[in-house]
This record gives sequence, C-alpha cells and structure tokens, in this order.
Amino acid sequence: MAIPVIDFSKLNGEEREKTLSEIAKACEEWGFFQLVNHGIPLELLNKVKKLSSECYKTEREEAFKTSNPVKLLNDLVQKNSEEKLESVDWEDVFTLLDHNQNEWPSNTCGLKETMGEYRGEVRKLASKMMEVMDENLGLPKGYIKKAFNEGMEDGEETAFFGTKVSHYPPCPHPERVNGLRAHTDAGGVVLLFQDDEYDGLQVLKDGEWIDVQPLPNAIVINTGDQIEVLSNGRYKSAWHRVLAREEGNRRSIASFYNPSYKAAIGPAVVAGEGSENKYPKFVFGDYMDVYANQKFMPKEPRFLAVKSL
Repeated sequence: MAIPVIDFSKLNGEEREKTLSEIAKACEEWGFFQLVNHGIPLELLNKVKKLSSECYKTEREEAFKTSNPVKLLNDLVQKNSEEKLESVDWEDVFTLLDHNQNEWPSNTCGLKETMGEYRGEVRKLASKMMEVMDENLGLPKGYIKKAFNEGMEDGEETAFFGTKVSHYPPCPHPERVNGLRAHTDAGGVVLLFQDDEYDGLQVLKDGEWIDVQPLPNAIVINTGDQIEVLSNGRYKSAWHRVLAREEGNRRSIASFYNPSYKAAIGPAVVAGEGSENKYPKFVFGDYMDVYANQKFMPKEPRFLAVKSL
C-alpha cells in the first residue's frame, strides 16, 4: 500500500474531472498525497535542496551534537536503560516566516533569496490546492482561503504562512528515540518538500503505519485539523510520524498555510438532513492554545476542549 501520487498538471486538461476525483478521494481516505508536475520549477527545487543541506552542514550540525536530544540519548545509553525517549524528537529545526527574516540563517550564500522565492511558489500552490478543495466540497471558489484570512484588507493576507526546515541526522540508537513523535497538524494545508533519498516519514492508515515513499521533486500534501473541521469530517487530518534512522541525514521542508489566529473556524459543509455538525465553531488562536499542550495526544478531545463560539 502506497500513498496516492497525483499529476497536478492534468487539472488543466481533458482529465480535469478524473484528477479532481483523485484529489477528493486522497483527502477523504488518506489525508496525505504526493503531487508531481505541480508547477514549482525544478531548478528552484534543486537550489533549495543544495542550500538547505549546506546550511545544516555549516550552521547547524555542530550545535545539534550538543543538543538536548543527544544529551538525553547518551545518558540513557550510559545507564544501560532499555527505555525509549518519548518527550523529545531527534530533529534539528528552524522556522522561516515573512516577519522574521532577520532571524533566518545568514551564513549560507543565497539561502535567503532562494527560500524567499520557494516560499512564494509554495504559497501559490497552497492557494490552488485550497481552490480544488473548495470545488470538491461544493464550496464557493476561495471559501477556505477567505476563512483562513479573516480580517484581510486590501488583499493583504492575514493567514499564517510558515516554513519549517528540518533535518533528521543519523542516530546511533534509532530504536530509542523518535525522529518526530506521532501527531496531526493543527492548521490548514501542509506542503512538504521531503528528502528524495532517505525515507522515515510515515502516515497512519487503517491502523497501519505506511511509508511516504521518497519521490524526487514531488510535493507531499497533507490536511490539518482545520480542514477536517471545515469539511465537517469529510476530510480527515492524518496521524503521521518520522522514524529516526541510523544512516543518512534526512531533509524535510514543510510549509504551513494556516488560519490567522483571529479566524473563526467551523463546519462549512452542511451536515445531511437529520444530522448535526460534528465540530464546534471556534477561534483558531484558542484552538492553538489547546493544541500546544495536546499535540501528541488524541485529537478528538482537542475539539471538545476548545471554547466554542
């Protein structure tokens, strides 16, 4: 069993209806799928790969060697303990936001310009994907994006758009620690440019962990909790995790198109006659307050714990 791979370019041709159907089925049955021919230039993707790896090597690697996960794992091994570390992830990460560019890594030549261009391309792809979801869910074009951008004025987006650049370095005891603990994503649409050589990302499907197979230059799409709410449960946010590996430094660049913290999110897809909405309406910032403490716990209680409108 493998997660769906969809040719996004076919939306513009004779196979549009078939492609829309494939995306709808992937959202309903998986919450995870891979896009090929998505429109982001190959040359740009190659630069992103190269510069991200350079950045880790020159600006991040030494610090990771003395990081908390490394110290905790070393302590565990020295105690000859059979325990597994369940409170940390074997991950180096930094986050790129529009308003924190002065905090972006600055010693890797060309990284800022390249990642700025890449983020622009991914943001456009996120908008296209949300429009596809609108169409498949029977919503007006632009509905999801508008819901996420509550309070938008003069075309200035208020939605949160962040890019998390992660590396999962070789781990001497991968059975003792998680690369990234199992969770669902809190927000809207996640667009992941993952390593095309090393695996490790898995998605939970029908009680079984399935590898998200490395596919060169594909963009992995996964739906977050807010898409589940907007679709009234028709689309599900999927549990996923990253395994630690003994070999290889796995790269992962995930971009999140999430609602603004002030956005009111609730079911947009009308429940069938005689049935009720499955989710409350709430302010996304309130949901994030709950998620911050319950990220790695079952998701259903989060929807009940958040203050409803």
